[in-house]
Amino acid sequence: MAFAFQKTYNPEIERLLCQYYQSLSEKDRRRFAALEAIKLGHGGTRYIAQVLGCDPQTVKDGMRELKQLPNDPAGRRVRKPGGGRKKTEVKQEHLIQQVQDTIKNRTAGDPMRPDVVWTDLTPQAIAASLQAQAVWAGPRIVRRILDGLGFARRQMAKVLPGGDSPHRDAQFRHIAHLIQEFLEADNPILSIDTKKKEFLGTLYRDGKVYCQQALKAFDHDFPRLASGVIIPHGIYDLARNQGWIHLGLSRDTTAFACESLRLFWSSDGRRLYPNASAIFSCVMAVAVTVVTSICSRKTSKRSSTTWKSRSVWRTILRIAQSSIRSNAVCLAT
Repeated sequence: MAFAFQKTYNPEIERLLCQYYQSLSEKDRRRFAALEAIKLGHGGTRYIAQVLGCDPQTVKDGMRELKQLPNDPAGRRVRKPGGGRKKTEVKQEHLIQQVQDTIKNRTAGDPMRPDVVWTDLTPQAIAASLQAQAVWAGPRIVRRILDGLGFARRQMAKVLPGGDSPHRDAQFRHIAHLIQEFLEADNPILSIDTKKKEFLGTLYRDGKVYCQQALKAFDHDFPRLASGVIIPHGIYDLARNQGWIHLGLSRDTTAFACESLRLFWSSDGRRLYPNASAIFSCVMAVAVTVVTSICSRKTSKRSSTTWKSRSVWRTILRIAQSSIRSNAVCLAT
């Protein structure tokens, strides 16, 4: 006569037990089923397996795991290490060597550093080359193999020194001292620079937009194909953390830089600094620090280096003489 378990739950409790069981992870399901079976006693294993829709062996595995607690072999993982499918490079023992052979002729490096190598092949290109050899490994697997070989997608790092000047530290300390003086006097401190030119016309642009069909552009971005050029010239106010962009349509000349500064001062500079007695200008194209007296029109050099463009300063001095009421303009790199 077959054994019939008597301590059954009512249908509503069975439904709730099943729903909760489905919400747990694989490891917690086994242990929850085992705990419920232990509570019910003899015959509970088969009954709980029937209610939860699992195999009785799953309940028994959960009982064994409960006895091992708090020493959990899986730790915080659902499965202990080593479970699941083996990786493709483990199942195909020659796959790593085949990837190395594929990139061997497309690899360059540093002759002085044997550990520094790079390749121009992408994981997609390597995977396509392997498939041509009847080796089936997708880009994700190739990327994992490259990572194990020490290859990673990186940008060039601008860390090599391009030369040092014995006066550089003193120059920067002097500039920092001047900036502090101008901040205390509530005088403008401007950083001035010209950004990359942008050609106008039916030329290629980076990025994507929503459209019904792709926009068409010339296959080469020759300057002769452009209908014009935009030259962004930026002025940044250090004290106010504000910036201005002026767009030029001709050429990046000293006259354009000076006109940009003149436009800033006449449109916003006078209003923002009504009591300004001097301007501190950090111009990226110049290599010296200069303090100029407008009233006496005398210029004293604060560095032994030479100017890259004297006409810039002569033009800016003329702007300052006509725009600022008092007596100093400070120009610095």
